[in-house]
Amino acid sequence: MNFFRTKPESVIAAEDALPGRDAPIKISGKHFVNGSSMLPPFPAQMETIIFGMGCFWGAERLFWEVPGVFTTSAGYSGGTTPNPTYPETCTSRTGHTEAVIVVFDPAEVDLDALFKVFWENHDPTQLMGQGNDLGSQYRTAIYGTNETQLTAAQASLEKYQSELTSTGFGEITTEIAEAGEFYYAEEEHQQYLAKNPYGYCNHGFCQVAYS
Repeated sequence: MNFFRTKPESVIAAEDALPGRDAPIKISGKHFVNGSSMLPPFPAQMETIIFGMGCFWGAERLFWEVPGVFTTSAGYSGGTTPNPTYPETCTSRTGHTEAVIVVFDPAEVDLDALFKVFWENHDPTQLMGQGNDLGSQYRTAIYGTNETQLTAAQASLEKYQSELTSTGFGEITTEIAEAGEFYYAEEEHQQYLAKNPYGYCNHGFCQVAYS
């Protein structure tokens, strides 16, 4: 089964992307909510997976609340520009989508539980945006770090598509691909909704249950 998908056509071509920079954005590395390290190396038993589901503020909160998740971070993934900034990413000229890296213990939480959070809390049928947030930087995506994750992601897509189709919704546009470089977002974006409890969030149950 070919579960690798190319980037949607409206993602900027690599040769047209912003140049970026060599130095990564500096962050504290300490998770504001649970005190864990957001930076590798992580404990040996941990796995990582990356989700893009619109604005990363609300998406990150959904995942740090899942039992078995060790840490989460907001950042930029799936694009071209090295070490992009938030303003650069918001131009749609880096190729990245706002994303959350989820570090989890597979002995405590399985992939399907993470996919349930992903599918149920955004609109995976919307192309290049979420709600009023429009642009390739808000596209829906799953970036797996091993073949098992990618196979499971494709199976979860097919499962959820069946649920959407049976209730009259459209086709999923989620990009599923092998994870490339994950670039950490600026400190103020990390665990944003814990620091700003009344901050903007457009995530919530999307009408159709995953299982």
